[in-house]
Amino acid sequence: MRKLALNDEILLTVEKPARYIGGEVNSIMKDAEKVDIRFAMCFPDVYEIGMSHLGIQIIYDMLNKFEDVWCERVYSPWVDLDAIMRKEHIPLFALESQDSVKGFDFLGITIQYEMCYTNILQVLDLAGIPLLSKDRTKDDPIVIGGGPCTYNPEPISDFFDLFYIGEAETRYRELLDLYKACKKDGVPREEFLKKAALVPGIYVPSLYQVTYRDDGTIKERTALLEGLPVTITKELVKDVSHTYYPEKPVVPFIKVTQDRVVLEIQRGCIRGCRFCQAGQLYRPVRERSLEMLEEYAVKMLENTGHEEISLSSLSSSDYTKLPELLDFLIEKCEEKKINISLPSLRIDAFSLDVMNKVQDVKKSSLTFAPEAGSQRLRDVINKGLTESVILEGAKLAFEGGWSRVKLYFMLGLPTETEEDIQGIAQLCNRIAAVFYETVPKEKRTGRVQIVASTSFFIPKPFTPFQWASQCTKEDFLEKAYQTRTAIMGQLNQKSIKYNWHEADVSVMEGIMARGDRKLNQVILKAYQKGCLYDAWSEYYQHDVWLETFGECGVDPDFYTVRERMDEEIFPWDFLDCGVTREFLLKEWHKAKAGQVTLNCKEQCQGCGGARFQTGICVKHRK
Repeated sequence: MRKLALNDEILLTVEKPARYIGGEVNSIMKDAEKVDIRFAMCFPDVYEIGMSHLGIQIIYDMLNKFEDVWCERVYSPWVDLDAIMRKEHIPLFALESQDSVKGFDFLGITIQYEMCYTNILQVLDLAGIPLLSKDRTKDDPIVIGGGPCTYNPEPISDFFDLFYIGEAETRYRELLDLYKACKKDGVPREEFLKKAALVPGIYVPSLYQVTYRDDGTIKERTALLEGLPVTITKELVKDVSHTYYPEKPVVPFIKVTQDRVVLEIQRGCIRGCRFCQAGQLYRPVRERSLEMLEEYAVKMLENTGHEEISLSSLSSSDYTKLPELLDFLIEKCEEKKINISLPSLRIDAFSLDVMNKVQDVKKSSLTFAPEAGSQRLRDVINKGLTESVILEGAKLAFEGGWSRVKLYFMLGLPTETEEDIQGIAQLCNRIAAVFYETVPKEKRTGRVQIVASTSFFIPKPFTPFQWASQCTKEDFLEKAYQTRTAIMGQLNQKSIKYNWHEADVSVMEGIMARGDRKLNQVILKAYQKGCLYDAWSEYYQHDVWLETFGECGVDPDFYTVRERMDEEIFPWDFLDCGVTREFLLKEWHKAKAGQVTLNCKEQCQGCGGARFQTGICVKHRK
């Protein structure tokens, strides 16, 4: 019988104690004495967010398939328990065994969002692990980071021993075997890190140094030892149909953000939107086989008892076998009253027909993501969506019984003008007008509801917009005000609701996204001043962050408001995500000229992904 790390008195005083007790359906228990490696897999956010992440479920399942490894889960304690753990000196523990994370061999942290950086320090701090990698000893776990934010790991490089660049399924076995051999032979921690740096996809930041020019840009980056790789290429799964995928995902006791079975149907995206980091990082497109998806859909539903299944993809409509897969799922799910969730679908006749079959029309809304208000600006960002397509999709939706439409836009995109902002309001108004033109009065149950939401554009590494400037907080708020004013001036304004994102958080995310090693000191000091859960607006302290930048002598505007020169060396240039810098630069210049690039199915653009010899790139070659 396990002994819980938290006693009943503490559990009764914190919000949602089920976050901390483990023992969920399909969680994996092993005998700690019979494994060689103990791995704590951490999502540095609250349990409900972390439990909704597919990547953690895949790695958890993969590592636990290794007989010599026990992988357990760790999440950030919520603020109430955080305070108690510090006061009572309770060390951070893993859910399965309830053992202290400090005693594990590895602490793996998936880094999905820049605003979780202080939560990473919270996890290390509560675990009793030195925050800086240089201060750790043989008594501390190896701290390894993965996930999309590791494509610019430099702002948090001081806190990690290793980074795994790319998809986790390919190199973990090799890394763990190396660790086992070093542990058996008594190899010091520093020597293990040197050996690990030679494993493809592994980056050891302490083995490299960076020098800067007087203007703050990078002068050069050099390895501290001979033989270390100059460039680290991402790891990629070539065959996504015959690789690790959980048949028995862990089922939480409490409701989480994504409380459903998640079926990843493909990786990558053909679309090439110039603002989208994921669309570049996960190239080339690789589809899972229909047979594999059918098999796993049935098994996961049986093994979890979930009442909903969601298809996961950056662009589900582009999956070649989507009609066949949906026919199968509809047949299987109808008999068991299981709902099918279909995110990332283009709104066309086929998609609406499918949604009519699988959704309760009265309860659902349809989502369009035009991203920009004018066709000119949609061409700049290479969105590949015309206004006529949007309006036709809306018409089909209204004819099909929908009366609520969500629209997503970005403000502050490169080359944006006041006319583009006015275009957001005008497009909303036109869609509302389509409803009244399409649906006869006697069939209406009320007004059409148009919900327009704007986020603020944040340039990200490994996108064509990595050279672009970002707006200031004041610019962002002015643009949101212009949007709201323009919507209020529309004929159908009563049918349109407008929401916008927090401007100060967007600016900080932009700083972290394109930051360099100088930000490590800022993040550390901000955490020491109490910054935590920065991704949650009620806890974000913008003034504290700005004060900390000043104390550290770091100018936040350096990372945001300036447009980069073509030849500038970026902090992440030593990484190779498969898409070449030359291709991204060409796309940046095409964006400024308003030129569109065809998607991968229409024409290969020579982005660099073909070198992996898999997925859509192989089909093109044929």
